[in-house]
Amino acid sequence: MNIDRSTVEVAPPEVILSARNIEKRFGAVQALKEVNFDIYRGQVTTLFGENGAGKSTLMKILSGVIAQTAGEIVLEGESVSFSSPSDAEALGITIIHQELSLASNLNVRDNIFMGRELTKGRGSVDYKEEARQAELLMEELDEPIHPLTLVEDLRVGQQQIVEIARALSKNSRILIMDEPTSALSATEVETLFKVVQDLKNKGVSIVYISHHLEEALQITDHAVVLRDGVMTAYAPRSDIDLQWIVRHMVGESFDLGSPPTGYEQGPTALSIQNLYLSDDKVAGRYVVEDLSLDVRAGEIVCIYGLMGAGRTELLECVAGRTRQSKGDILLNSTDVSHYNIAQRIERGLVLVPEDRQRDGLVPTLSVGRNLSLASIHAFTRKGLTSSSLEAEMINSAIDKVHIKTDGGEAAIGSLSGGNQQKVVIGKMLATHPDVIILDEPSRGIDVGAKAEVFKLLSQGARRGLAVVFTTSEVSECLSIPHRVLVMSKGRISAEFKPGVTKDEIMAASGESVAA
Repeated sequence: MNIDRSTVEVAPPEVILSARNIEKRFGAVQALKEVNFDIYRGQVTTLFGENGAGKSTLMKILSGVIAQTAGEIVLEGESVSFSSPSDAEALGITIIHQELSLASNLNVRDNIFMGRELTKGRGSVDYKEEARQAELLMEELDEPIHPLTLVEDLRVGQQQIVEIARALSKNSRILIMDEPTSALSATEVETLFKVVQDLKNKGVSIVYISHHLEEALQITDHAVVLRDGVMTAYAPRSDIDLQWIVRHMVGESFDLGSPPTGYEQGPTALSIQNLYLSDDKVAGRYVVEDLSLDVRAGEIVCIYGLMGAGRTELLECVAGRTRQSKGDILLNSTDVSHYNIAQRIERGLVLVPEDRQRDGLVPTLSVGRNLSLASIHAFTRKGLTSSSLEAEMINSAIDKVHIKTDGGEAAIGSLSGGNQQKVVIGKMLATHPDVIILDEPSRGIDVGAKAEVFKLLSQGARRGLAVVFTTSEVSECLSIPHRVLVMSKGRISAEFKPGVTKDEIMAASGESVAA
């Protein structure tokens, strides 16, 4: 029998959770206002919005981390309320937070089952079964990490995989992913998307937050856009594209800029000569091998590579966090190879690290104190700090880097991820460096904040600042750099000028290019 499929009605997807008129106030600040949207069974609902738009606040409400000021959450037709994340998890709602919440001094197994230990006779912990299940989860995520590996020994991307594995182990009905790919390589993102598809096939609903717009469009079934705490748009995947998202997020089109021109680049500011960096985990192996690179004053150089290519290790060695096995590092023709971090900063070489929470910020200090930390010597005389000079420096940094904050006394944790990242960059720029190196400077920040960061780097280059940044996003390679270097297995495998294509960069890195 022939069926006219044009007349067959497809049943609409089933709503599993509804947010109705959700509002949230923090004192006089209204973070969310009358937000309404649905989450469908076995589908991906993606939240788009700039940093500070209210995405994470909304997800914290849905996962029981905080309570809404007004409004209702309806789960499978029943009104529900949560007093803690445990309440939400008991109803099948789990969240993977943007900032990692792992215990670095524990191993992978213990992190996955923390607070939910598997037991056997007489209530003792069944470590063998936990290890077996942890190993299966790692296999599912295509990440061969031994269950007994300490989390502190893992790269940031691997730690993110462990965080995801912990959430998957809870057999959730609704899984909230807040920037789950911010530290993942392209290969790991592909694996994660396969896991997402498997979860969808099992009826699990995914709520996905991402600043990687093109990436998120690959898996989105429904899109919600927030702007200044208000939902500005809500539509199925068939009705949206990249321009639609950006228009509703920022109200206008954007781009990440192009290589700054109209000035003469200066002499070589940073020279890396025949650098070797040993792998402290594998004897006789180098994570950076015979690498040489010159960067001129006013030049922007982008380093692209897959996870494990040696990008982070290279930058940390140049900044003085690790010591090279062989080779020289010259700053304005002066060999700084044996200088410590503080001496290199004083000489004009600064690093913006990949993990802003762990390495870039002091969470117990205010916004202002975080900004002034690296340049405290500039307003300290005979062991005494000038409060007026420090305040002047802080206010200047907030203004120059365009940090959205209530002031220097505000808690650093009150800022969005993008503004925290600008604090880290502002802190280093306040030292008036000659060379700034940035490891994944756009990690976990939205398109608007990313454009602002890249604009800051372009402005710095025009003033003679030498800029080196790494990225795992090919699109960023096509923006402001004067040169793109591709790293693979600890070496520079290719060098490109503006005009290079995404496919050329990916091929040089060893990454497969979709047909």
